[in-house]
Amino acid sequence: MRDGLPPNPTNSMALIVHKYGGTSMGSTERIRNVAKRVAKWARAGHQMVVVPSAMSGETNRLLGLAKELAPAKANDATNRELDMLAATGEQASSALLAIALQAEGMASVSYAGWQVPILTNSAYTKARIESIDDKRVRADLAAGKVVIVTGFQGIDEQGNITTLGRGGSDTSAVAVAAAMKAHECLIYTDVDGVYTTDPRVVPEARRLHTVSFEEMLEMASMGSKVLQIRSVEFAGKYKVPLRVLSSFTPWDIDINEEAKSGTLITFEEDEKMEQAIVSGIAFNRDEAKISVVGVPDKPGIAYQILGAVADANIEVDMIIQNISKGGLTDFSFTVNRNDYARAIDLLKEKVVPVLGAQEVQGDTKICKVSIVGIGMRSHVGIASKMFRSLSEEGINIQMISTSEIKTSVVIDEKYMELAVRALHKAFDLDQPPA
Repeated sequence: MRDGLPPNPTNSMALIVHKYGGTSMGSTERIRNVAKRVAKWARAGHQMVVVPSAMSGETNRLLGLAKELAPAKANDATNRELDMLAATGEQASSALLAIALQAEGMASVSYAGWQVPILTNSAYTKARIESIDDKRVRADLAAGKVVIVTGFQGIDEQGNITTLGRGGSDTSAVAVAAAMKAHECLIYTDVDGVYTTDPRVVPEARRLHTVSFEEMLEMASMGSKVLQIRSVEFAGKYKVPLRVLSSFTPWDIDINEEAKSGTLITFEEDEKMEQAIVSGIAFNRDEAKISVVGVPDKPGIAYQILGAVADANIEVDMIIQNISKGGLTDFSFTVNRNDYARAIDLLKEKVVPVLGAQEVQGDTKICKVSIVGIGMRSHVGIASKMFRSLSEEGINIQMISTSEIKTSVVIDEKYMELAVRALHKAFDLDQPPA
């Protein structure tokens, strides 16, 4: 925690940021419960900033209307209007929350991102936050008001409304917390914390009381849907303490109990943290594998293949190059399944003819499974234990990627749940830490 701040958010006059997801804001009754919860924190003496998402399903509804009118591929002009449209979802939920708070007798005011202002670049539909002017918000807090700031959006230098892309409300909340040096940012969602893996796949999955930012970043990038990866990156950069907790607990739960619930995502790797070698199993069904077969094995091949893919704004994940045979090699990599068809067409049209490759092969029936844990740094044999566990289940590994605190494998997607259950058991993740 930052020097000079109170040791926990239950001390009065801490500046706390609450973020509520779309399901938490999904109806007037749920918005009323959010207002009661926020009011409870404010009455305990805290300065409260709240960042809500649009009501559940609203953004999809709005973008669906746009697609009916313009089904063709979007351009910058269209994307500008999509941002204008999508931003109204959060504006509506913010105003409704302010009204609900006022009905609770709590002074409150809502702001759109451009009113704060939250300054972003001009990359419509996927903008990045560049700065936040907090003067207006601080003045309202000093006047005893709860301040509600729309998530997911901002404004560029030309005065255009921008949005941050899917999950952007998490990033908005963390950015506001960072700009205002908040004591803690509480992310209220429809789950009660970060689990060792998805409880729908492994019923024995256990909620973690604490997890390091490094581990959370890996879990988010490997497919865990609890937090949007950009929000974790932002929190890591500005050292914003995060807590993930459920908005479906009773709103009148004791504030001291609530402040310690869920999962704390922290930088403090001390003896109080769970010292498991592996903290969690992440998986991602949205992967596809592409192989460029029979490529001349010479310098610059990787750049020619991946450079063209990157120029098309397609993100590449895992990469493997096979051993050269007769001066030829195979080059394989994974992309998001949504980008698969576009990447295949691009390679066939622009890369294969230039390189003289034999063919392009693809496989959309794969998935990625990862073990994550800061304890892996100081323990040997973790990867081999993972591979042995998969082997014992008859699961073939197609690709492998490692880092200091993570090992990922690509396998046939039909074995995904079996692999996750086997690894969860092999690393004793159903057992509480010693």
